Amino acid sequence: MTPLLSGGVGLLERAIGYTLGSLQLVTPAAMSQPTPCRDWDLEALLHHMNDSLAALHEAVDSGYVGLEPAAGAPAADLVAALKDRACRLLGAWTNGERDRVAIADRELTGLMVTSAGALEIAVHGWDVARACGVDRPIPDRLAVRLMRLSLLFVPPQDRPGRFAPPLPPEKDSGASGELLAFLGRMK
Repeated sequence: MTPLLSGGVGLLERAIGYTLGSLQLVTPAAMSQPTPCRDWDLEALLHHMNDSLAALHEAVDSGYVGLEPAAGAPAADLVAALKDRACRLLGAWTNGERDRVAIADRELTGLMVTSAGALEIAVHGWDVARACGVDRPIPDRLAVRLMRLSLLFVPPQDRPGRFAPPLPPEKDSGASGELLAFLGRMK
């Protein structure tokens, strides 16, 4: 195991903790606000996050992730459902780590799945805060770890499809700004 891919569940816990703080900012009026995710408003982002958390839970429960998205929660309960799902997800990975997870025709280590999940959860937590009009940087230590992982998980062929082209980080933007710029996000 390389130091880059270590502490997957701990990293997942930190990402979930950060994102739970961002979810506290969501109001019904913010649901139609644009997000840094191209073509998504906040409600669409929250539905995507719900699907992602469901897939991560499926990974630990069954050792397999299907390609069909999970059923979404009703919009009125979406934030509460996300908070609950995030807490249950963390409990499931804490109590039942998987060595291997099959995703369609590929097999990954549980550590890769939790690390990729942490990256997605934290960055979308930042997206949520931005959609709510709040500048809420990802904590430095978490952002540094996620930046290293993003170099592994976001290869050039994923651009411009799943990720925007990298941007130059803003001056004095810190680790959070560097990570977000690498992923093509702007304030």
